[in-house]
Amino acid sequence: MNAGIERTGGIMGISGDVLETIGNTPLVRLRRVAPPGCAEIFVKVEGQNPTGSMKDRMAQSMIARAENDGRLTPGDTVVEYTGGSTGASLALVCAAKGYRLRIVSSDAFSEDKLIQMAAFGAELTLIPSEGGMITKALILSMIDTARELSRRPGAYWTDQLNNADSIAGYHPMGEEIWEQTGGRVDVFIQSIGTAASLRGATAPLKRRYPGLRVIAVEPAESAVLSGGRPGAHRIEGIGIGYLPPMWDPALVDEIVPIATGDAEEMARRLAREEGLFTGTSSGANVLAAIQVGQRLGPTARIVTLLVDSGLKYLSTGVYRRRPHHLPR
Repeated sequence: MNAGIERTGGIMGISGDVLETIGNTPLVRLRRVAPPGCAEIFVKVEGQNPTGSMKDRMAQSMIARAENDGRLTPGDTVVEYTGGSTGASLALVCAAKGYRLRIVSSDAFSEDKLIQMAAFGAELTLIPSEGGMITKALILSMIDTARELSRRPGAYWTDQLNNADSIAGYHPMGEEIWEQTGGRVDVFIQSIGTAASLRGATAPLKRRYPGLRVIAVEPAESAVLSGGRPGAHRIEGIGIGYLPPMWDPALVDEIVPIATGDAEEMARRLAREEGLFTGTSSGANVLAAIQVGQRLGPTARIVTLLVDSGLKYLSTGVYRRRPHHLPR
């Protein structure tokens, strides 16, 4: 036996199932994209979760809590509407636990995400979009379709926009951030889809440091949290076009709108300059962190999220570029 391995009833480093590998993601300091004089910016690399998204945390929480109180029982079918990452995360959890899953999504979202959901066994219903854009009308149509599917016998609708079970799934993220920063975090920044991750992660942070500054990010083209009108945008996973039911304005100190094109360019910069491969909402988070960090200066410490992996966006305009061919 290797003397360097401690045995405590099992083999060190081996998980009982894939769900045990969710969470405990790295926290990395940005070195190149943050300008001189900016606050320290740290990013939680949520793309290292099993499906490549922070949504694994909330999917596990929603399913486990529904099982615990009897809303979800063996043989039931789980139903959800999603832009993709929640769908892949639910598909992972349902595959690991043996549930059938029916997902309502759209061609407005990354083909990579749709393929990933199907690979885990999800059955997809796709709602057509207007020119591939994310709009309030599209989100409401997806919700209506999921509601119809949920009325069938044996169906359990996770209903992510209204399901507070998802908030608890992000409590460990806040605990991890506190530990990883040694209890020194001045600002937490996150983009808003359902608002569950902002609420879940900040709860343990605020409990330990009530002075924490909390900043929300939304698409500039659909800045409804800031009091603007809903509009079409391409930042997947956020900006549903109306106030999410779990949105709590009292929790937030500031709202920063970021344009789609700027968020996409920052996602590309993160890959090229930091070696961090992520999606558009993560680019928006980092841009907001830089804006705030320039105001606060180098003594402040900001934490934000890289919510998912860039592997979910290979088929989109964020990364899809025509290759350069050498002349013959």
